[in-house]
Amino acid sequence: MGSVMQPANKPKKNPSWHVIGAMLGHFRRGAGYTQFALAERLCVHEETIASIEQGRRPLKGDLAGKLDELLETKGALGVGVTEMPQRERYPLFAQDFIEQEQLALTLLSYENQVVPGLLQTEGYARAVFSNLFPPISDEEIGESTSARIDRQKVFERKPWPPMMNYLVEEVVLHRPIEGEAILREQMQHLRRCAELPFLGLQIMPTNRQRHAGLAGPMVLLETPDHDQLAYFEGQHLGILVDDPDQVSTYHQKYGMLRSQALTPEESMGLLDDLLGDA
Repeated sequence: MGSVMQPANKPKKNPSWHVIGAMLGHFRRGAGYTQFALAERLCVHEETIASIEQGRRPLKGDLAGKLDELLETKGALGVGVTEMPQRERYPLFAQDFIEQEQLALTLLSYENQVVPGLLQTEGYARAVFSNLFPPISDEEIGESTSARIDRQKVFERKPWPPMMNYLVEEVVLHRPIEGEAILREQMQHLRRCAELPFLGLQIMPTNRQRHAGLAGPMVLLETPDHDQLAYFEGQHLGILVDDPDQVSTYHQKYGMLRSQALTPEESMGLLDDLLGDA
C-alpha cells in the first residue's frame, strides 16, 4: 500500500464485474444481438449494456435473470452475480476501506452531512440512497441499503467490536431526509447507540465559533497490526491514507474536534431534548 490510494478521475473497472461483463458480451454475440438490439428488447438504455460489458457497472440480479432467459444461457449470468465475492457489493473506491473497517481495533469518525453509515437505520440509509443524484433505480437503492446494513455486523464481532467514537454535526439531527418520521427513528437509534460500552457519540454544536473540521468528513482507524489509516470520501471518490506523518496530523485534528464538541453525556442530553420536542 502506498502513502495515498486514490482512484483515477475516470471510472475504474471492477475485475469481477469485468468477468461478468465479458460473459454477457460473449452470450450476446452468440445469440446474434447488437448492444442496441439487446437493450431495446430489455427496455434499458444501450449505455447500460455497454457499461456492464466493459466492467464499469455491476449486473444486477433481476436483469441477469432476464438476460439468462432471453439469451438462453441456463442461468449462467444469474449464478455469476449470486456468487460475486461479498466485497464487490461495494463501490470499488470504498472496498479497501470497508475491509479494514470490519477488522479495525478502533474507529474514529467525523461526519458533517449525514449520520455515519455504521449508525444508520435501514430507513435512513434508504433515504440517503434515494437522494443520490443522478438518481439510481429502486433495485439499486435496495441493494445499496442492504450492503450498508450488512456492514453493521461489525457490532456483533467477538469478543468485542472496535472501540468507536463518532463526531456528528448538530445540523444532521435537524435534516429530515425523506420525512420527520425517518429522522426521529434515526435519532432514537443514535440514543441507544450512545449507551453502548464501546461507543462514544459526540455532537458538534452549530453555534461553535472555532471548528477544526471545516475541511470535511474523515474516518481514522487502527488495524489489527496497529497501523494507523485515514479515509476520506466524497463525490464518488475515496482516498485511503497510510502515511504515518499524514495520519498523525489527522489524529491531531480529530483530537481538537473532540474538545470542541459536546461531551458524550451532553450529547445524549441534546438527543433527549430533541426527541422530547418531536
